[in-house]
Amino acid sequence: MSVERQLFPADPAHAPLLRALLALDGSTTRVCEALARRPVTVQLHHQRQTADVPAAVREQLGGQHWLERVTSLHAHGRVMMDNLSYTRLDAVPDWFLAGLDAGQAPVGHLLGKLFVQRETVPGSAGLSDVLWSHVGQPDPHASRSYRVVTPTTPLMLIFEVYRDGMVQEA
Repeated sequence: MSVERQLFPADPAHAPLLRALLALDGSTTRVCEALARRPVTVQLHHQRQTADVPAAVREQLGGQHWLERVTSLHAHGRVMMDNLSYTRLDAVPDWFLAGLDAGQAPVGHLLGKLFVQRETVPGSAGLSDVLWSHVGQPDPHASRSYRVVTPTTPLMLIFEVYRDGMVQEA
């Protein structure tokens, strides 16, 4: 699968869109689909269950075992965003893990079935380093970190970066 990945445009005309994307507290997947005017494709780069995580994951989620997952969402042959997520394995239902394991549905679609909230958290070099090692092209100005929480426990920690596919169609 050949998909082009470019940094989010530095053009000031796109600054309002970037500010809106970085401030989102809802499903970024649905925003990607709205901008693309079609369902997005999920590209799974890496997924593993692990106990070896960056310190920020332990601090923000608790737990002892996590699912580490690196994906890209793309449409029109262009990457819209790259994502690194850590899911606390003891805090999610089995059907949610099965959906992640299938690697076909964006996390945002799965989270839509749970009552969750998103909380912005400070970025972490440990998180960004993991994502950059899989997808390259660091872009701190178009990146954000947030935590997904249920009424009873933290569920996921996500680090994502927006790419030029958010503003350009092939």
